[in-house]
Amino acid sequence: MHVKILNNCIGCSACVQINPEIFEIFNNYAVVNDFYIENNEELCIDASLECPVGAIIVEMN
Repeated sequence: MHVKILNNCIGCSACVQINPEIFEIFNNYAVVNDFYIENNEELCIDASLECPVGAIIVEMN
């Protein structure tokens, strides 16, 4: 699984509240810690669905 953040991210931190190990806000923009994606795939999908601007893209391998 690959998770990426699009340029339309508004830094609302909804993703961070879902999983702070995977997502964090840096300079008002969400970033992904790829190291923790494995075994947390459902939380990545949840964050993608909850993102108010659709800035989280989850690509299945």
